Amino acid sequence: QVQLVESGGGLVQAGGSLRLSCAASGRTFSTYIMGWFRQAPGKEREFVAAIGRSGSLYYADSVKGRFTISRDNAKNTVYLQMYSLKPEDTAVYYCAASEKVGARTRYQYDQWGQGTQVTVSS
Repeated sequence: QVQLVESGGGLVQAGGSLRLSCAASGRTFSTYIMGWFRQAPGKEREFVAAIGRSGSLYYADSVKGRFTISRDNAKNTVYLQMYSLKPEDTAVYYCAASEKVGARTRYQYDQWGQGTQVTVSS
């Protein structure tokens, strides 16, 4: 298992950028598929992006071209670089880990961080 701690959230104006980080404990970080999800008030938690063990990338259509997921296995950290932020990107962002190749739904992830708030003002 891994324990996940997100950081980097905050308040930003529309059009701005933020980089989220997720630090993982444990020696097996590189074996996990790492994902980012978000949940806005009153909405279900939705997939944002994922990165596989070998670097395969997956994005939700709503963030494609604006967000970039990456990982640094030496630092046990996964990142989400967010550009051109929109008010509709406002949500709590969660980092998650899965052992399932190609995992892109929340049901395929069984380890979660506590979340970090991202607020985009118009």
